[in-house]
Amino acid sequence: MNPELILDPLNAAQREAVSAPDANLLVLAGAGSGKTRVLVHRIAWLVHEFGVMPFGIMAVTFTNKAAAEMRARLEQMLDISTRGMWVGTFHGLSHRFLRAHWEQAGLPQNFQILDSDDQLRVIKRVTRDMNLDEDRWPPKQTQWWINSHKDEGRRAFEIEDHGEPVQSTLLSVYRQYEAACERGGMVDFAELLLRSWELWLKDAALLAHYRQRFQHLLVDEFQDTNTIQYKWLRALAGPEARVTAVGDDDQSIYGWRGAKIENIHQFQRDFTGVRLVRLEQNYRSTANILNAANAVIANNYGRLGKNLWTDGGEGDPITLYAAFNEQDEARYIVDELQKWIAAGHQRAESAILYRSNAQSRVLEEALLRAGIPYRVYGGLRFYERLEIKNALAYLRLLLNRNDDAAFERVVNTPPRGIGTSTIDAIRAAARTRSVPLWAAAKDIASSLPARARNALQGFIDMVNQLQRDIDSLELAEKVDRVLLVTGLLEYHRTEKGERGETRVENLEELVSACRAFTPEDPERGAMEQFLDTASLDAGDTQAEEFEDSVQLMTLHSAKGLEYPLVFLAGMEENLFPHAMSREEPGRLEEERRLCYVGITRAMQRLIMSYAESRRLHGRETMNGMSRFLREIPPELLQEIRPRLQVTRPMGSWNSSNKWGQTPISHGPKKMGSDPIFLGGGRGGFRQEESEGLRLGQRVRHPRFGEGVVIGFEGQGAHARVNVNFATEGAKWLVVSMAKLESV
Repeated sequence: MNPELILDPLNAAQREAVSAPDANLLVLAGAGSGKTRVLVHRIAWLVHEFGVMPFGIMAVTFTNKAAAEMRARLEQMLDISTRGMWVGTFHGLSHRFLRAHWEQAGLPQNFQILDSDDQLRVIKRVTRDMNLDEDRWPPKQTQWWINSHKDEGRRAFEIEDHGEPVQSTLLSVYRQYEAACERGGMVDFAELLLRSWELWLKDAALLAHYRQRFQHLLVDEFQDTNTIQYKWLRALAGPEARVTAVGDDDQSIYGWRGAKIENIHQFQRDFTGVRLVRLEQNYRSTANILNAANAVIANNYGRLGKNLWTDGGEGDPITLYAAFNEQDEARYIVDELQKWIAAGHQRAESAILYRSNAQSRVLEEALLRAGIPYRVYGGLRFYERLEIKNALAYLRLLLNRNDDAAFERVVNTPPRGIGTSTIDAIRAAARTRSVPLWAAAKDIASSLPARARNALQGFIDMVNQLQRDIDSLELAEKVDRVLLVTGLLEYHRTEKGERGETRVENLEELVSACRAFTPEDPERGAMEQFLDTASLDAGDTQAEEFEDSVQLMTLHSAKGLEYPLVFLAGMEENLFPHAMSREEPGRLEEERRLCYVGITRAMQRLIMSYAESRRLHGRETMNGMSRFLREIPPELLQEIRPRLQVTRPMGSWNSSNKWGQTPISHGPKKMGSDPIFLGGGRGGFRQEESEGLRLGQRVRHPRFGEGVVIGFEGQGAHARVNVNFATEGAKWLVVSMAKLESV
């Protein structure tokens, strides 16, 4: 391939990154700057210009969808099959490694992957076995605690027990959970990385083999790596491999689930001779949108630094809507959507983003009333649906009778008369004899009362007979027979209404998925490989394809997506940034990065809104506009306000952030169907452009401290404002004498 064919489609910065010397490389890729293209072209450059064998390259992505896209592009560019290349997620590549070296890793050959739901089931069983009250020791919290330690690379025996009751109990659960997984041959997602990393550390020859094989490692979304992923990468790279890290510290928004922004900052110190290339040209958004994003993120400290730009036009100003309450905000958003759709745009070209899931209720109600189809992005995906998980659990049990999570899920699904007392007896026998639940069930079946004995023995016989019946069948036929014999299909057919129909359709789709599945490893069974793929897909963060509809999602879910029209709703202090960001170091900066991500999802139009009064979580709040809005230059904004049935004073704004002594009244403003356009500035900042005090405005009084404006009265020199102070309660103050400062 002519090297110019690799470089021709690229801009100057992309070319610099792709053709960089054969050394460690950090590509700081801004939003919409073409990082996937750079990764693919960098691999092609390594192959054609440096003579690197494609199978000596490992490329790590964060989603299976991104990995599939990368493989497809590489096949097209390199004109080879990428099946043998190691391109995938951290978890997928670790799984592949452990499958190849299961014995050295201390695993059974047919070990099973636990998804999040099945892991929770095992933890619940361990909690019950230890006679712990689930109300006091919630399994979900225990699951988070265990996974957070695994993500840091810590086993239970490595955590020091200081005798503190809570930690001691959680440590005991962690130990028992590890033992249960060992007995059942089960591996959770965090274990995939942790065990492969541990194997490298203890088997120097094996590590040397993989270091020699993979001389080039490329990692996407580097800012989202956690501790164990970074350790995994450093161990594999060693002192010789060349690492290309592509990421953006300004888009690091997953600290709450273990991502370490420090990793991308530490990269230049931990790896030698790192070359830094910045991708700053944006191909997604208008100049106004990018300038707003740059202005907001500039308030964070310790950034590696970049400034997004585009050679496209300025675009429309950013609309800022100051809603009276959340209902008014939702009404305005729906009105704008209807105009957008009427202009010939697809509904799927628009997205409503919000900080908290609880905000979606009012928005959904408004969309329903207007008859606008919508979808909450990130809902249950195919392999996470109840009926699919039940079917897969049967398949797992057929492959591995020691899979306790699968046994517990299906032993009485559909209901077959195996009650709680029987299951408790099985658990007790398994615990006493240190055997899996299946073995314990076989052991105690004959000792149970007649009805329970018949039910349990019937289940055992059904599974054994089913194993024999499907042995010679193709994968799709196996699954079809399992659905029929176990009664799952008939069970959901008898469910009333649309839910039953949907579940039957999903089970039928599972058979279709099996029919379309192509196994990759001739040494392993098709059903075993299909289950691995299903488990990995269930842990993926990408959503399914869906019909033309408006997209609703949290700001975290919006990462990696783009839409011509984007709404950022709920831009208020204590909502966004979240109130919790005040309590934890670094959280406010992560909230600002989240705002940056939200702004840069917009391609053509960005509409931001906040409510002066909002009922959320059952409480009425008046928080004032978000500080992030105040960080956007006024000339980039057009503010729109509803007509209100109140008389408000107008105060001048000076450089000392104090309200002027001569209020000016604009007279009463009655509620109307049309909003008032107030020009290019932000509300409350310039006398000639907008009103001074607003409902929800946070202010400070020299004597009473901080408070929130909750009402106005009068006009001119006698105008008064009602402020609810945190320590003094609500007080009426004369605006011209109050000397209020904006907070």
